[in-house]
Amino acid sequence: MSENDDIEELFENNRRWAAKILEEDPRAFKDSAIKQNPKYLWIGCSDSRIPAEKILGLQPGDMFVHRNIANICPHTDFNVLSVIEYGVNYLGVEHIIICGHYRCGGVTAAMETAQFGLVDNWLRHIRDVYFSEREEIMKIEDKQKRIDALAERNAIYQALNVCHTTIVQDAWAKGRNLTVHAWIFDVYKGLVKKLGFDVSSLGQIDEIYRTLHIKESP
Repeated sequence: MSENDDIEELFENNRRWAAKILEEDPRAFKDSAIKQNPKYLWIGCSDSRIPAEKILGLQPGDMFVHRNIANICPHTDFNVLSVIEYGVNYLGVEHIIICGHYRCGGVTAAMETAQFGLVDNWLRHIRDVYFSEREEIMKIEDKQKRIDALAERNAIYQALNVCHTTIVQDAWAKGRNLTVHAWIFDVYKGLVKKLGFDVSSLGQIDEIYRTLHIKESP
């Protein structure tokens, strides 16, 4: 198969996909073309094995998606911050899901004593998580399980970063129904797992990170 054949196959796949969607709902594209109204914002890894909508059984228009290497949400990255702002303030999403995954290449690289190029500057954020959590992680004997444990902790730390943004805190202060979740995708089983992190108010985050005061109840 030539390179052109590979590309043509993608277009053929697209035609079959569009036909299937229209068969299920003849108005699907007409309705979504007018306006997107997603309930969820997914911040996940760029890894090709984790297509967000597909693994959750959602349709086009159901989920606003941002992906980068190792699902990182640093407070200095205007890309992810812009996505969060648009999702929260303009699309009105009710759930922000930060989803890591097992066997993550970015997490694996962050645990190595080696240089990988420009990406090392990005992986520094995961190394910071590793530095904070290394005592517990190193208690795990199996190397792959240590990597997977760091992937879990990284998802939680990135979810915390999202909670610490002024965007999310302003939404909570206005009484918005908004919850931030940390999940992990198990590539061994194809299943998503909760990590016990579901934050929906200012009172659930440490005071040092609050940019707004909590109003006292009368």
